[in-house]
Amino acid sequence: MKQRVIGDVSVSAIGLGGMPMSIEGRPDERQSIATIHAALEAGVTLIDTADAYHLAAHDEVGHNESLIAKAVREFHGDTSDVLIATKGGHRRPEPGAWAQNGRPEYLKEAAKASAKRLGVDAVGLYQFHRPDPAVPYAESIGALAELLDEGVIRMAGISNADPDQIRTANEVLDGRLASVQNQFSPKFRSSEPELALCDELGIAFLPWSPLGGIANAADLGTAYEDFAYIARDRGVSPQVVALAWELQKSDVVIPIPGASRPQSILDSVTAATVKLRPEDVARLDASRPAAA
Repeated sequence: MKQRVIGDVSVSAIGLGGMPMSIEGRPDERQSIATIHAALEAGVTLIDTADAYHLAAHDEVGHNESLIAKAVREFHGDTSDVLIATKGGHRRPEPGAWAQNGRPEYLKEAAKASAKRLGVDAVGLYQFHRPDPAVPYAESIGALAELLDEGVIRMAGISNADPDQIRTANEVLDGRLASVQNQFSPKFRSSEPELALCDELGIAFLPWSPLGGIANAADLGTAYEDFAYIARDRGVSPQVVALAWELQKSDVVIPIPGASRPQSILDSVTAATVKLRPEDVARLDASRPAAA
């Protein structure tokens, strides 16, 4: 598997997003573990999770973290190079609702709870999940700086951030911001400025929902004819073309497509071997949804 870098750690160019394995509509545990094992077999060494990836019930908090930790423990091969990235500061207090909690004391306790669920002495990559409008952003990031200094986490990242927040985070962390995880896909391109800033600063950019989200991923080729056209030309799926396009945006890009079936992640990882021609990239850059 082609490699890219987060902080000082080399990881697979395609990661695995764990969210679909723990929220509404999730598969049974056996299928989820098979999906994670298929990813590991294929050379995936970056798995993304969050303490908020669970059904909306108090006793479900951290479901996805525990699931991933179990799957990695049970894998037959060497997992010493697997980076599990998790997030804190987002909550699911009730069905259909999401809430933020960016208070420093909350984030510090959440990180320690995540480390316990993951079964690690220090979280490999801990990311502030979403800005809390009730808490000054620099204060939330200050908690990550303290977690780094205390050795609770090895690397710090942020998610759902704008350029000013990226700069603030990197300043508060004294240049130690390792990653930015924002939504980016053929459907959602408004994170181009954040991607460009990460490229400038040498910070890993992790697109979430890189195929347009759980509800839209399967129809990517129908919605975007240019992606389908190039997919037919290359003999791959439109989803693979989308991931290859994202990879060619910058060497700092590491897509983390969500999956709940082995077949899905095995298709996604092939994007690391696809090299698009400059004219293909230009066509995809200009691509817009097909007319209804």
